[in-house]
Amino acid sequence: MAGLAPEGSQFDAKQYDAKMNELLTADGQDFFASYDEVYESFDSMGLQENLLRGIYAYGFEKPSAIQQRGIVPFCKGLDVIQQAQSGTGKTATFCSGILQQLDYGLVECQSLVLAPTRELAQQIEKVMRALGDYLGVKVHACVGGTSVREDQRILSSGVHVVVGTPGRVFDMLRRQSLRPDCIKMFVLDEADEMLSRGFKDQIYDIFQLLPSKVQVGVFSATMPPEALEITRKFMNKPVRILVKRDELTLEGIKQFYVNVEKEEWKLETLCDLYETLAITQSVIFVNTRRKVDWLTDKMRSRDHTVSATHGDMDQNTRDIIMREFRSGSSRVLITTDLLARGIDVQQVSLVINYDLPTQPENYLHRIGRSGRFGRKGVAINFVTLDDERMLFDIQKFYNVVIEELPSNVADLL
Repeated sequence: MAGLAPEGSQFDAKQYDAKMNELLTADGQDFFASYDEVYESFDSMGLQENLLRGIYAYGFEKPSAIQQRGIVPFCKGLDVIQQAQSGTGKTATFCSGILQQLDYGLVECQSLVLAPTRELAQQIEKVMRALGDYLGVKVHACVGGTSVREDQRILSSGVHVVVGTPGRVFDMLRRQSLRPDCIKMFVLDEADEMLSRGFKDQIYDIFQLLPSKVQVGVFSATMPPEALEITRKFMNKPVRILVKRDELTLEGIKQFYVNVEKEEWKLETLCDLYETLAITQSVIFVNTRRKVDWLTDKMRSRDHTVSATHGDMDQNTRDIIMREFRSGSSRVLITTDLLARGIDVQQVSLVINYDLPTQPENYLHRIGRSGRFGRKGVAINFVTLDDERMLFDIQKFYNVVIEELPSNVADLL
């Protein structure tokens, strides 16, 4: 797991932005409509109650930048091109848009999502299932390397959403095991990846088989000319949503992971590190408010002094806790992503991701710094077997290598 360095991802942001602008001003301005409405909370988006329940149960508290701008136009049935780095919450954006629009009384495939790899397709299936948990959504991943017969059996028993890789999906359409007649939403995820893997012809072939009025969503980190061409061919006055890269940086922060294997072993690992934590100001991130309370109780029952804050507390209580933490009278703070952006405590030199964030972009908000006097910092990520993929994504996303934690961690602070 240690050597998961991203391959040759020397990404020149300025050059890329310049190229994009040139491409779009040359021949794209009239083609895209822009959509500027921003929704600061999931509650304000007009989503079904049971979808909101799924979103909160999954651990999301506040929509990411792309979710604030991207969920609503998709829910309105508009064609969308959403461009943001991978890991910024694009998956949950289109999953929410799809789940909001399905007719659950009709057990036919109404939405088709294509992804470049099996792993990603299975990951999307997982997110779709989790977010649609209270809606009773039926989702199936059609990917290569699995039994064609099994795919056919599941499809014939009826599903609302198919997520898959182009090869297997096209095969299912060709065999008429997947019927396109009721498909009203078509999503291409990581379109740039898909085109660079040579799926262009297959995507066109699949598109030819779909109903002519299908809503199209294209999600991509970059918009190479081929992706623009696809949008031209398939889309009708698409809305383009562009989310800029963040200004925060990871410079000067040493990043490590601890292989904890199982969720239930995290607590012991944290207690082993407690002495080190208490020498300095530390923030511990978990993914849900419930877990903040749980972990706080566990730590206190072992006589460790910790403070805790999360979105369910009223502002007044939060302010008092943050004041104590800033003044140094409490040295260990347990919190959720919701507050990651607001903790600019100058003295924090250790961040522990007790849970890895559900979206790589939040990793930067948790541990990144905006010029905090260039002091060193250390981030320690607890990684279970289920988290390995996310750790890999984080490294690829930020072009960093996260090493295993050495035993002399106290010397690093």
